[in-house]
Amino acid sequence: MFANLSLRLRIFLFFCLIAIGSTGLVLIALWVGHARVAASSVTDGFIFAGILSILGTVALTAGIWLLFDENVAKPIEKLAADMRSRAHAGVATKVDTEAARYLGDLAPAANAVASALSETTLQTAQKVAAETERLNAEKARLTALLTEIPVATILVNIHDQIVLYDGQAAEVLSQLAPPRLNAPMSDYFDPAALSSAKRKMQKTGKDVDFTAQGNTHDQSFDARMKPMDGGGYMLVINAEHVNLTPDAARPLVYDFDLMDRNTGSWDADTPLGDLTYAVFDTETTGLLPHKDEIVQIGAVRVVNGRIVAGERLDQLVNPGCPIPPASTKVHHVTDAMVQNAPDIGKAGVLFHSFASNSVIVAHNAPFDMAFLHRHKARMDVEWDHPILDTVLLSAVLFGASQTHTLDALCDRLEVTIPPELRHTALGDAQATAEVLVRMLPMLAARGLTTFGAVLTETRRHSRLLEDLN
Repeated sequence: MFANLSLRLRIFLFFCLIAIGSTGLVLIALWVGHARVAASSVTDGFIFAGILSILGTVALTAGIWLLFDENVAKPIEKLAADMRSRAHAGVATKVDTEAARYLGDLAPAANAVASALSETTLQTAQKVAAETERLNAEKARLTALLTEIPVATILVNIHDQIVLYDGQAAEVLSQLAPPRLNAPMSDYFDPAALSSAKRKMQKTGKDVDFTAQGNTHDQSFDARMKPMDGGGYMLVINAEHVNLTPDAARPLVYDFDLMDRNTGSWDADTPLGDLTYAVFDTETTGLLPHKDEIVQIGAVRVVNGRIVAGERLDQLVNPGCPIPPASTKVHHVTDAMVQNAPDIGKAGVLFHSFASNSVIVAHNAPFDMAFLHRHKARMDVEWDHPILDTVLLSAVLFGASQTHTLDALCDRLEVTIPPELRHTALGDAQATAEVLVRMLPMLAARGLTTFGAVLTETRRHSRLLEDLN
């Protein structure tokens, strides 16, 4: 009977309930007050009737507000978040009309719009997929060609940040620090040698041969710096005498949008799309950061709003103590697996380097960061990176009253975690990164386009993390 009522009629009935309930309460209070007159005085009766009326009206208002919040306000908030996820995060499933069943025709209308949008998006995606397949075939041919050439190639923009590197270059770079798009060249090579060669190249406009000294001065490479149109340069390293992994996959890693952008710094006004994110997760011996230890660190990088294929960290860590069987049952990391792994001192430095010049992102970040902060003296590093937490981003986008577990977020945003990767550090980091990538355009659609604006909004929900930990 009530399921077919329109939204306007439902809201009208709420107000009718307030009017009728308030009238009834006043009449009852007056009757009770009149009854007290015989036992006391007229003044006492009126005062008692007034107090009863006030208390009853407050209780009635609170009850009606709870009904309104549960049946109107929360469903509207959820419906808005569902619509935003379909408009900006590529979610294609139908809108949950059951949760908004008391909103009249609003939910079916929203579902119709979402379905039409999904159909249009699907047609566009099919065209994009066909073109992407063609480009991937060309990229595969180019990669195969570069693999046969014994040189490592790195393309650098005018801000001395990496825009492209091939497989050979990845192996050269990995001997110095984790290879990363948009990382400054000074993270790998001696800045003085690079600057000298760059000045000579800019002065002559010709290729410059020089020795690329590693930033730790432990290694050096024969290199050539080639000028590029519009600024920047290509660094070609002779890889004939470099130990390359035989038959290793050597894909190209690149983002040409970085040619004209400087994404190596951040402040409150930095657009979200210009930030680089290091998304990570840990597996541990237990749930107490002040006494338990990390056994695995997994991380992926997000640059220019996209997950960078090939830039990932999957590192086992020797905790220096036995791993409890109950913990192994969750993450499947055994004592035998970590026997020859580095301790947190070395593994932490590796992740610190991987996350250099990045915003660190995690799901319930205070938990994972607590382990790293506890051992920062052993690592001899400072964890002063800016932090974003996907729990808080979820609260901003979907409302604090929703569930904010990683599984709930993945279901909401249609991110699939293969069962064998759930509760592995790399698997959960990958899922968190995919969630983040879908959230970024949703945040922009809410008008939260800068890092400072997002931080300000997430701080409003910080109590969620306190309750979680």
